[in-house]
Amino acid sequence: MESSASGRIALGMAPILTLLLLFGSPAAAQGPKKDGYLGNIELCNGSDRRSLELRINACTMLIGSGQVTSAALAVAHNNRGNAYAAGGDHDRAIQDFDEAIKLNPADAKPFNNRGVAYLRKGQYDLAIRSLDEAIKLNPDYGRAFANRAGIYLKKNAYDRAARDYDEAIRLEPNREAVWSGRCWTRAVLGALEAALADCNRALQSGSDNAETYDSRGLIHLKMGQPDAAIDDYDSALRSNPKLASALYGRGLAKLRKGDKAGSEADISAAETIQARIGDDFARYGVQ
Repeated sequence: MESSASGRIALGMAPILTLLLLFGSPAAAQGPKKDGYLGNIELCNGSDRRSLELRINACTMLIGSGQVTSAALAVAHNNRGNAYAAGGDHDRAIQDFDEAIKLNPADAKPFNNRGVAYLRKGQYDLAIRSLDEAIKLNPDYGRAFANRAGIYLKKNAYDRAARDYDEAIRLEPNREAVWSGRCWTRAVLGALEAALADCNRALQSGSDNAETYDSRGLIHLKMGQPDAAIDDYDSALRSNPKLASALYGRGLAKLRKGDKAGSEADISAAETIQARIGDDFARYGVQ
């Protein structure tokens, strides 16, 4: 993670779509190659959690089989795009999402997935445009709102991020990541009590989320509570010892308690990981 702000993204590739019912005539699935054909459908759907290479190969065979409807072909491209993205090949993923969109432009999921792929390539404006289309097609798409919020965080557009997190929480209130994301956004904006409530809500699930503890550490730091900040930063660093924002924040909290040596050690470690981390904290309103 480059900084606290860069991590509050709800990793929103749309779930794998089911291909079986979208194929053409049932006779195609009942022919002499039934096992291989149906096996490719299951693999392309990711239903048995096999390797990404097997999933990609299965989708590729279905795409080239000539036995699929255009709707099923769109799903196969979307599923292969998800597999490429999971393996870090975002360029190929985007090509598949483009094909899925051409085949079925009314489906919001490939637009969402393409937005996430652009995000991971650092092409934030393209990512936002793709997510805008997903939301236009499906105004109740909470995952797309959460993904777009994460991109606005990367662009330091905190007000826009907060509005998208509001929508994501309204639509999908049981997702921990959106509460954690809004907690960070509100912490940066200075709505500290509301931010604290969001972080506490995110942590109610019992998860050991380094970013949520890091966010709550920032809140306590801005509230003038260095002991509570250190406790939260310690929790964050137990999960992610190289989280630069937690190291830097803990260094500032230690400095406020008069622990100059501890402060210098933490701040130096943070700056080794991320050289301009101090500029980020200045932007958050903490120096």
